[in-house]
Amino acid sequence: MIDKIRSLAKEYEKEIIERRRYFHMNPETSWNEIETTKYIAQELKNLGCENIKVGFGETQSGVIADIIGGKPGKCVALRADIDALPLNDEKDVAYKSQKAGVMHACGHDAHASTLLAAAKILTQIKGDLKGKVRLMFQPAEEHGIKPGAKALIDGGALDGVDVAFGIHVMSSVPAGFLEYRSGPFMAAADSWEVLIKGKGGHGSTPETAFDPGIAAFQIGSAFQTIVSREICPRDTAVVSIGGIKTSSHVFNIIPERVEMIGSCRTFRIEVQDHIEEAMGRIARGIGESLRCKIDFKYNRIIPSTINDASTIDLVKSVAEKLMGADKVRESELIMGSEDFSYYCHKVPAAFVNLGVASHEKKTDMPHHSPKFDVDESVLYLGAALHAAFAWTFLNNN
Repeated sequence: MIDKIRSLAKEYEKEIIERRRYFHMNPETSWNEIETTKYIAQELKNLGCENIKVGFGETQSGVIADIIGGKPGKCVALRADIDALPLNDEKDVAYKSQKAGVMHACGHDAHASTLLAAAKILTQIKGDLKGKVRLMFQPAEEHGIKPGAKALIDGGALDGVDVAFGIHVMSSVPAGFLEYRSGPFMAAADSWEVLIKGKGGHGSTPETAFDPGIAAFQIGSAFQTIVSREICPRDTAVVSIGGIKTSSHVFNIIPERVEMIGSCRTFRIEVQDHIEEAMGRIARGIGESLRCKIDFKYNRIIPSTINDASTIDLVKSVAEKLMGADKVRESELIMGSEDFSYYCHKVPAAFVNLGVASHEKKTDMPHHSPKFDVDESVLYLGAALHAAFAWTFLNNN
């Protein structure tokens, strides 16, 4: 069956590319994917999908649907994110974004088109399918503060689901290669804030002030000792300062207040917990020593993406049959984050990267770059992998 699925995906290659270009020309940002949602929902209806549900997070964005097999069995969820980014498309291509200030600069247009093709393949073979496939076209992966994955879960997208699977195109991986990793894969993304309240004064008389600027310098520097001196070297974490703002913009005035903001990336919950505690302890301790009041907040935004070992083993086996063992390789840890992680914390799940990088085709630009593009010749492999994983999981269980 895997050979048949690959053959069907190759047969639909032109359609996949055309759809990807349609999405690329008509991008919509997080929680504004109204027309994209309508388009996908209509295509799913045309395919005969069942239980179509549109609109999540109190919006009209996002759609889920089911392909019900001819035989009873388990349920596998396949996910594609569909939102674009607030960027100007600077590529010189026929399918350039037609919306100023909005473009698909991360490949979600490719995700949507490949999952639609996988749905078409699975509907053609559903008579022999044991169980059900839940198709999840998710909005707002890029939003962060209001993640689409969480909204889909709250809306019942994972109800009855036994396993979830997702693919992300990757411009740092050679076209036609697949990268996977068992266990922790992508980092949790957190933000933090420190408000330092001191006593302002004139730069000529610092003895009359409680200088929050000095406290900020010491806190920022001490934060860097958390990873180097409190976290095991075998663990991976990053604490970064994103910005510092004072209540004064005059060169000879000591400010009353200083605000610091930044981010933190971790993979294990124990490390995340330790860093949150340590940052608060250090900030308050330095603040007290310098006669400043400290208000510290730590915000957990996106959890880490943790791949289920047995599910990844199945993906690896399927991918090797589809693409060849020489094109399937283990990934390094990725410090970026993905809200697919929410699914990972609810059901066994696997998330992998499909390489789309080609220097000749100019598809090796960084994600979120205004010149981002993908090598469309490998997109049929994404469709095939979605369908082949679903078939293999269901018909082996």
